[in-house]
Parts: sequence; C-alpha cells; structure tokens
Amino acid sequence: MIVLSEAGTARAVDEATYVEDLRVPDLSLGTYHLPAGAHDPQQPHTEDEVYVVVRGAGRLWTPERTADVRAGSVLFVPAGEEHRFVDITEDLTVLVVFGPAERSRRSVAGRPGRAADDLPGSQVHSPVA
Repeated sequence: MIVLSEAGTARAVDEATYVEDLRVPDLSLGTYHLPAGAHDPQQPHTEDEVYVVVRGAGRLWTPERTADVRAGSVLFVPAGEEHRFVDITEDLTVLVVFGPAERSRRSVAGRPGRAADDLPGSQVHSPVA
C-alpha cells in the first residue's frame, strides 16, 4: 500500500499548476490547482481522465457540454476529447486520475496529446510508502 498524503491538498497558486502524486503503468494520479479567474491551458490528453473536485467552483467545458463543478463533483473525460475548466469563481483543487498513466500513449486517433508537464508549475511528487 502507498499512502498519498499530499494528493488533493489545496495550495495557493498564481497559475495553473499540476503535481503528479502517483504513477504506475495502468494509472496515474495528480493534483491540479487553478486559481479563481485563471485560464486553463490544457489540451486533449491521450488517456481517459476522471476529475474529482476537492475544493473550489467553476465549470468544465467540452464541445458537447459544460458542467458546473464544485467540491464533490466527479467527471469523466474520454481520451482525445477537448476540455478545460472555465469560469473559475473559487480556487480549484482537483484530483486527476489518468488511465492508463498519463503520457503512456503517444496519440489517440492520430492526435498527439499534451503532457501535463508542459503546464507551468508542473512537478512530480514522491508518495509516502
């Protein structure tokens, strides 16, 4: 077992920041922070994603739908789907689960994905064993 004591911990940030908390071949888990009013620079990923909103409020936009999000919201975004957080009214802290692990696929339907480590402030965290 691994205890992920830092996963989902809120932080004060000035821009979109992603911290990877766990990586194994079949999934990865990270914490995404977006301050109120921030621009979410992410592009479609090559892996499926589950978002669990830990704190804050805003909306998650896709070409097909926009959903209000707040603490407790759980959303699924399939690989390759364009999406981003918009209208962030309260600092967001979001757990992000990628399956398989983020950046483990090269493309989805011929479209390369953008790695989270391309985001400003990205870092990798070592979990506590």
